[in-house]
Amino acid sequence: MISLTVLYPKTADSHFDLDYYLNTHTPLVKERLTSEGLTSVDLRQGLAGGAPDSPATYAMICNLNFGTIEELQNALATHGPELTGDIPNFTNVQPTMQISQSV
Repeated sequence: MISLTVLYPKTADSHFDLDYYLNTHTPLVKERLTSEGLTSVDLRQGLAGGAPDSPATYAMICNLNFGTIEELQNALATHGPELTGDIPNFTNVQPTMQISQSV
């Protein structure tokens, strides 16, 4: 399995609209990418850091899972600009992205 992990940093001045992300952005992602090979989406909302009373490093961590790297690359080539263009509608931070493989 190939995953695109999208990490949305949580800072003192960051904003993350969870309602928009869950009810508008994520359905858009699924609509656009399922036909391109998206097999599942795993969402993790940051609650706290590892130390007691420490803040979460990320507001949201998302894994978009595909069968092959070619499917992922084709999906991003086709729909990436539209999906990344939607990011300012729910957050004011630039996410970090990484492609990984399950081992």
